[in-house]
Amino acid sequence: MCDSASRNGVDEEWRIPDALWERVLPLLPPERPHPKGGRPYIPARQCMDGIYYVQRTGCQWKALPRCFGAASTVHLRFQQWRAAGVFERLWQQGLIEYDASHGLEWEWQSMDGAMTKAPLGGEWNRA
Repeated sequence: MCDSASRNGVDEEWRIPDALWERVLPLLPPERPHPKGGRPYIPARQCMDGIYYVQRTGCQWKALPRCFGAASTVHLRFQQWRAAGVFERLWQQGLIEYDASHGLEWEWQSMDGAMTKAPLGGEWNRA
């Protein structure tokens, strides 16, 4: 997954496209300075690629390939960005752009779901 033949140690298929990155970058909160020094932050693009990898594959954070950075660091950045509303604003931008280009039917919404008996939920005649 993270061989030396790929750009920056990450296969292109697991990186977010440049066009999407250009839309995400202005939504990110500014990085806090390191007044007392310390390790520099992992680049935001690398963290976003790791987040994209986890979301796309469904793997656990601890299974994140090391070329994306430390799993705990990428997960922390995900939590910070989620709390800052980055992903919600990105979703909103996507809806607005899609509505402008194709149109959305805002009159109704649909939600998919299923309701079945839980596998260990007991007998049918129980509450």
